[in-house]
Amino acid sequence: MTTNASSRYHDVHAQSLSDPEGFWGEAAKAIDWIAPAKKVFDPSVGLYGRWFVGGVLNTCYNALDRHVAGGRADQVALIHDSPLTGEVRKFTYAEMLHEVQVLGAILQDLGVGKGDRVILYMPMVPEAVVAMLACARIGAVHSVVFGGFAAKELATRIDDARPRLILSASCGIEPGRIVQYKPLLDEAIALASAKPDGCIVLQRPQHGCDLVAGRDHDWAELRSKAMAAKKSADCVPVLATDPLYILYTSGTTGKPKGVVRDNGGHAVALAWSMWNLYGVKPGEVWWCGSDIGWVVGHSYIVYAPLFHGATSIMYEGKPVGTPDAGAFWRVISEHKAVAFFTAPTAFRAIRKDDPDGSFIPKYDLSQFRTLFLAGERADPPTVDWAEKQLKVPVIDHWWQTETGWCIAGNPVGLGQLPVKHGSPTVPMPGYKIEVVDEASKPLPAGTMGSIVIKLPMPPACLPTLWEQDERCKEAYFNEFPGYYKTSDAGYLDDDGYVYVMGRTDDIINVAGHRLSTGGMEEILASHPDVAECAVLGIKDTIKGEVPCGFLVLKAGVARPTAEIEKEVVALVREKLGPVAAFKLAIAVSRLPKTRSGKILRGTIKKIADGDSWTMPATIEDPKSLDEIGAALKGRV
Repeated sequence: MTTNASSRYHDVHAQSLSDPEGFWGEAAKAIDWIAPAKKVFDPSVGLYGRWFVGGVLNTCYNALDRHVAGGRADQVALIHDSPLTGEVRKFTYAEMLHEVQVLGAILQDLGVGKGDRVILYMPMVPEAVVAMLACARIGAVHSVVFGGFAAKELATRIDDARPRLILSASCGIEPGRIVQYKPLLDEAIALASAKPDGCIVLQRPQHGCDLVAGRDHDWAELRSKAMAAKKSADCVPVLATDPLYILYTSGTTGKPKGVVRDNGGHAVALAWSMWNLYGVKPGEVWWCGSDIGWVVGHSYIVYAPLFHGATSIMYEGKPVGTPDAGAFWRVISEHKAVAFFTAPTAFRAIRKDDPDGSFIPKYDLSQFRTLFLAGERADPPTVDWAEKQLKVPVIDHWWQTETGWCIAGNPVGLGQLPVKHGSPTVPMPGYKIEVVDEASKPLPAGTMGSIVIKLPMPPACLPTLWEQDERCKEAYFNEFPGYYKTSDAGYLDDDGYVYVMGRTDDIINVAGHRLSTGGMEEILASHPDVAECAVLGIKDTIKGEVPCGFLVLKAGVARPTAEIEKEVVALVREKLGPVAAFKLAIAVSRLPKTRSGKILRGTIKKIADGDSWTMPATIEDPKSLDEIGAALKGRV
């Protein structure tokens, strides 16, 4: 067994599986409860059992009030750093609490009560965090929809959640352009059959908007009136099993899938993770470079760092272009962040623009200890580059919207385990990961199959989908009885390390051989001129499917692209053998991505196969798909 003799991981994980109630009951002591749980875990309720049944708490109290009372009133809770507006704003725990108390009272005055839904359609501004916590404070259920999401997508979420109110802003800001939110919001409300009672709109100075009389309220006006009237909302007690939020998974078609997060298990697991997994102490500065529209932003910009009494950075900018490929190092240096969590895509973008890491020495990174990557597979060449440039541990970890926190990672607080490139390391407490075949039979180490999690899921994982128990069973629990289906494919090695090679549909079948596109991408990314790549299976009349690789070359590469394409094909043949049938590599200027940085592999595949496709709601730049179509002409 690969081990770190000083790591407590193996004992801790074993205890979480042999005595889950004892383990999570102990972890629950880090949270302030109004009433303790009657049962830490009750297997008789819900789809697979529920955590902390009968427990009563308030999530906002645990994020703010207790820290203000406990000596952190003047510590900074949130740093908002926006190179897009040229502003840095800081809020202490006391200031944050005051803002949340006031907005909570405003929501109550507008008729929002315990259990009501509130949709947030917001850019990366501090008011969005205040709004999430204000909902949690008064027992309302927030549902954040990524700012700038298409009107039709927003409308389907309005119809599913049936919100009492929608909180939005006049605009979002992207490099070089303003994204007007209000026209999208108005269109979404017009399209939706469920109409909200009203909207609260934050007017941003970069671009104002008109308000609909009788429906829309000006955020700043409501705030100043409530402040003058000294309005303040108290914390509303909720059950541990009551919903805290609904988050719709991206890329869903038809009726959206609203992942439900409860209050109790969520607080316990997230509070546990900040030190044990991420190695961050209360009072330290932590930066999660996600967006609040995604689960990572919910968990690690907003909730976990505040439960833990840390300082959280919220960044409105990009890894490159705001203003350059040194943007991340500036933020870490300026705010003295000890750890940073981002997506591998961001690092590939930096590596493409600054392959030699020339910006890094310009900043003081002496406080910086650990880089965490998640959101998609961290390809070994990117991890290797980051390790060499930053000279700190680069920790890949793997989780999903549905789980709310890490499934497999490398627990820095418990004692870091040896890093194996290509693996997010080992299961976190409460997760029993197995790799099975189609008949749910566990496969031996090293054998590719479906990655599943033995039920029950640990705290913070989804208890169900919003008002769709049957669909939840169908989507996650029916195919492999007794397990949660991750829809990811991969294998476990002899040391119990997890290798996630791609979504189950990213395993391609080439003439009867099951091959991982993730494994091929690893080989492509190892070529010195390749900054980023994607491999997908495209239709072939003889073999069923054959792999096709798309390459984005590093900045400054002047060699003929045809030459590099040939070298990449030869490289795959050398490393994987002719069985891979890898004959097609196409250099493109960029890969089509979602706004959270995930490559739109499914859509690229449809274009390559000549199938009909629709513009994904989450796409960052629609023109990138036209470029793929043009690059494929005459090649497939």
